[in-house]
Amino acid sequence: MTGKTIKIQLYRSTICTPMAHKRIVLALGLKKLNRIAERPDTPGFRGMVLKVPHLLRIVE
Repeated sequence: MTGKTIKIQLYRSTICTPMAHKRIVLALGLKKLNRIAERPDTPGFRGMVLKVPHLLRIVE
């Protein structure tokens, strides 16, 4: 496994989103708005981010 990571920011609220989207956001470790979580750059985490692109932002 490589040491690459991605930084993910929650920039939109999960209010009025399906429960599946809320679970994905929580599984990524994001609980509050504008918080940034650093996760391994694996296909699993990339897939989770692609499920809710309207709520998340990838930070450089």
